[in-house]
Amino acid sequence: MRDRNRLDSFYKELHRIHKQYFPDWRFGQLMCNFLGWVSGEKKRDPFFPEEDEMIRFLQEYIGEGNTPWPQKEEDT
Repeated sequence: MRDRNRLDSFYKELHRIHKQYFPDWRFGQLMCNFLGWVSGEKKRDPFFPEEDEMIRFLQEYIGEGNTPWPQKEEDT
């Protein structure tokens, strides 16, 4: 079983990206647009990437492709 604690840092980063870059988009808009990009540009089925890869894709999608993840709690 996967470590369920990985979800905390994943959702924290998703929250930051949504609020900072797409505050006017509803969650469904963000997900549809982003997952379409993953499928079309990255040629990946969005069903399969783990959270760390999905965050890297999100960071690339917004132009933060070199941002290290996961961040340590003291770094945030």
